[in-house]
Amino acid sequence: MSEFLTHTPDAVARFYDNYVACLHKASVPEKQRRWYVKHVEAFIKAHSGRKIKSLTSQEVSEYLDMLGRQNRLSGWQFSQCIDAIRILYCELLSTPVCQSVDWDFWKASARQLDIDHPTTARQLSPEELSYLKERKGEGPLQQVRADHHDLLVRLACEIRRRGYAWRTEQSYEQWICRYILFCKGLSPEQTGATEVRAFLEYLAIRRRVSASTQNQALCALVFLYARVLDQKLGELETFTRAKRARNLPVVLSRSEVMSLLGQLQGIHKILASLLYGTGMRLLEGLRLRVQDLDFTYNRIHVHQAKGKKDRYVPLPGSLADDLHEQIVAVRQLHEKDLAAGFGEVILPDALQRKYPNAGREFKWQFLFPSGRLAVDPHGGKIRRHHLHESGLQKAVKRAAIAADINKRVGCHTLRHCFATHLLEANHDIRTVQELLGHAHVSTTMIYTHVLSRPGVGVFSPLDLVPGEQ
Repeated sequence: MSEFLTHTPDAVARFYDNYVACLHKASVPEKQRRWYVKHVEAFIKAHSGRKIKSLTSQEVSEYLDMLGRQNRLSGWQFSQCIDAIRILYCELLSTPVCQSVDWDFWKASARQLDIDHPTTARQLSPEELSYLKERKGEGPLQQVRADHHDLLVRLACEIRRRGYAWRTEQSYEQWICRYILFCKGLSPEQTGATEVRAFLEYLAIRRRVSASTQNQALCALVFLYARVLDQKLGELETFTRAKRARNLPVVLSRSEVMSLLGQLQGIHKILASLLYGTGMRLLEGLRLRVQDLDFTYNRIHVHQAKGKKDRYVPLPGSLADDLHEQIVAVRQLHEKDLAAGFGEVILPDALQRKYPNAGREFKWQFLFPSGRLAVDPHGGKIRRHHLHESGLQKAVKRAAIAADINKRVGCHTLRHCFATHLLEANHDIRTVQELLGHAHVSTTMIYTHVLSRPGVGVFSPLDLVPGEQ
């Protein structure tokens, strides 16, 4: 750092001294500070001849957008650039730019969708995906994947042939790998019901997993033997089952939800409000396309949700203006991408082959696009995906802490609140079931147990006045 300062005039040296002091105050590790300074130097150089205090939020966002188009920058480097400029404006200069730039959006854009993300993974064939998983990391499971490559490919093919969800494919593959590891590398063709019972008991007794986790492992093994290996496992009822817990969802009051949303800003506030106002799951909200919003009928079309089911959810009127502005922002970004020779998004299933040019149409663009372009692992095309879910997940947790909500709060909590608050408002449970996309009303019935005003008015005996009956 001292070498950098000795070659600068006094005024510039004082500027960077103050900036380094801000980095220290922001708890940036000492080894990283020189890189933060380099990012600020590059930012100032890109606006040579301009005072950085005079730059508008639009110009700062355009610079970050320019950085996001550089494939040479990895996610952590892009995040570091954003943080360096944020500290410059928010900690050192304290200009209006600090409040008007959506820093959370850019930070969330730093992380790109992984090759095994539900949005992108099904582009890859089972063979390609298995090969990438083998190369992705190290450890005993990677060795199992390499040794039993053909079996795992057959498993993935059978799962896709039956139209199971990507999450199911992921979890089944992992359980089969763990089972093979438990059997010391033996192929499932050489094992049977005895080893399966031992593995399920090991999960319940040694690993102390929940009943649902043990049942998931059982389903994966039954599917493997019945559908892939065409073998019968026989009687398995003698194994020790994990005790099924009856957990109630965490639900916030309306005032707590408003406090939570009040701690969020920018794109994260719109997203969280949309999840609460519609009851959508996190990925359902992030995967929305421009064409899914119907302002005429005040509804949102959720495509191919859990169980490959479509449904409509209400479009909150209080979010209409924000969503209109978001669509305008998406259109501007899309036009800029098209001018640069990009502008394509991933399409579901085989629509890319059926409609080759549809991915470049505006109506197919994601409603919440990432601030970065990404190189698709399948085919190498440069596309713009939606925001990664981790950004909103972290923002909601931070907001819960800031709002002093001492409950276990996550993005899915907003879906629980949506259902419970509708039932509290005396809406029909069948209607709530349809809005949530539940296959059975028994799943929706869980929310009747957390209503703040249950049907039977019961008072604690501690609150009864002495002498009352």
